[in-house]
Amino acid sequence: MTIQEARQSLQTKLSTIYDPREAANITDWVLESLTGLGRSARLVKAHEPLNAEQEGRLMDYIPDLLRHRPVQYVLEEAWFHGLRFYVNENVLIPRPETEELVEWIIEEHKDTEALTILDIGTGSGCIPISLKKALPQATVYSCDVSEGALEVARRNAKDLDAAIHFLQQDILYQELWSTLPGVDIIVSNPPYIPEKDKSTMHANVLEHEPHLALFVSNNDPLTFYEAIANLALQKLNDNGAVYAEIHEDLGSATLALFQEKGFGRAAVRKDMQNKERMIKAAELTSR
Repeated sequence: MTIQEARQSLQTKLSTIYDPREAANITDWVLESLTGLGRSARLVKAHEPLNAEQEGRLMDYIPDLLRHRPVQYVLEEAWFHGLRFYVNENVLIPRPETEELVEWIIEEHKDTEALTILDIGTGSGCIPISLKKALPQATVYSCDVSEGALEVARRNAKDLDAAIHFLQQDILYQELWSTLPGVDIIVSNPPYIPEKDKSTMHANVLEHEPHLALFVSNNDPLTFYEAIANLALQKLNDNGAVYAEIHEDLGSATLALFQEKGFGRAAVRKDMQNKERMIKAAELTSR
């Protein structure tokens, strides 16, 4: 099977469950991972055959892809902030909007000489590792309730040569906060999707990504933000700030929560799709 034949065959199969553009994108991703060749190089070498190992892996991938298993899990890789991360079903697939949150922190702290960061809900480790790579002067801590997620994050930190202090911690249990350090920045992409929204979500998310990292109660969708704000009352250093990803429909409510907790300066930021997806809370006046 040549590279061109593999592309045509896979894209045709994927077009039965995805729109043509997405089928083409997934096909490109799979073939680049298999061959190590970018799109232009694959065009030049279109008539070269896949080797037996590559063809065997492709045959293994197809059934998973056709049952809507995300390509990132099939290939065990996801790109985030220019870095390749190992991923499996223990962690969420990193998203572009989370890169915007990371960029916000970098742009505001790239010239800060000393910095201590706490990431809450590490998942794949994409946030703390990307921050450490961009802000090497920072001391970075990261916690998650899931041991499976921490195993993935530790693997990524080792592979990407990023010194991160990982902790297993359920942030909702205040009695455990004494083990956490004082920090200049708290950053988090916590669970924030109300259970009622499941009916509107794609099968590839619902059936494969960890619900523990996605969903919260319909009755208390801001439970993690309240915990983060309360943690900040204890652990945030003077002039520190909280940065968090938020639900696009709960920007005003999340902003009000941080203001009520004593943050004198809090603001919601829109992402590239003009959705309210991030918040920064600073100038903590209530201790």
